[in-house]
Formats: sequence, structure tokens, C-alpha cells
Amino acid sequence: MADDAKPLLIKRYASRRLYNTETSDYVTLEDIAAFIRAGREVQIVDLKTGDDLTRQYLLQIVAEHESRGENVLPVDVLTDLVRSYTTSAQSVVPQFLAASFEMLREGQSKLMDSLTSLPNPLAKMPGFEAMQAQQQAFLKSIMGGWPGTTGPASDDAEAPKAKSKLRDEDELAAIRKQLAELQNKLSKL
Repeated sequence: MADDAKPLLIKRYASRRLYNTETSDYVTLEDIAAFIRAGREVQIVDLKTGDDLTRQYLLQIVAEHESRGENVLPVDVLTDLVRSYTTSAQSVVPQFLAASFEMLREGQSKLMDSLTSLPNPLAKMPGFEAMQAQQQAFLKSIMGGWPGTTGPASDDAEAPKAKSKLRDEDELAAIRKQLAELQNKLSKL
């Protein structure tokens, strides 16, 4: 297990072949994806220059999965990511995404336990409300300069409570629908 604590070192040769230094054999992108799914950290470096190529290859793995129809990232999210490269939000996006995924990882086991026993398991996920509030505040702050948006809401402009409650109920219904779809997919697996 001590070996699992340090990243698995993969070296890229000039021929673009990827070499697993632990097992002394060549690996594919799919092999690397399997290591990551198994919980292993990887580091991919260019043998000649020593440059860290991990980010490049991880993005390639994501792109290949998306191109095969294994869509995890909605088009809206991808569009916002592209926009973030040209806005002042660029500096906040990595931290926001990392924090959101960390909260998701922490709550994943509780969510899976709750899927079968609660009518609304997302409400019991640790940090769900905090994550939702953080995401809403983040989106409100960065949407100001983007085409098609009205900008951040002013502090003194509050929506009526009835309208807010209806919106919350609609969001809850949408979450329940997505949860039911996930349960169906999980039961098929």
C-alpha cells in the first residue's frame, strides 16, 4: 500500500508510447484511466525533457470518453469553461471546481447509502446546501460580463418569497427526476 501513496510514474517516450515504470510495460490511455478509477494517482512525464504531461493526457482521456458518447460534462458547463479562459473568472474556476469535486467525493458514500433508503437523499448529503449556495454565488458573480446575462443581482433586489419557493420546488423536482434516472441506471448495472 505504501506504493499507492506516491503517484504511479508513467514515462512518455519519443515514439509517444507510454511506459509504466512500476510494471515495466507499455500502457494505453485506457489503462491509465483504469488506474485512476481504481483510486491511483498518476504522473506522466516526457522522458527526454522531463516535462509534466499529466494534465494533457488527463484532458485527452476526458475528451475520448466524451467523444464516445459517455457524456458527463453538459454542454453548458463546457461552454462556461471555455468562457472562463477569457474572463477574470479564470483565476477562481480551478479552485471552485476542485472544491466542488472534493465535496462530491466526501459525500459520495453517504449519497450511495441514501439512494435506497430516503425519498430525497441529496438533502442528507454532507455539505449539499453549502455546495449549492457556493455554486449559486459563484455563478452570480462571474456571469456579469457574459453575453446574454443581466449581470449579478443587486443586493437590494430580492425576489418575492412565493416566487423563490416555486423556483426551489421546481429545482427540487428536477433533482428528484435526475436522482430517479440515476437509480434506474444503477439498478441496470
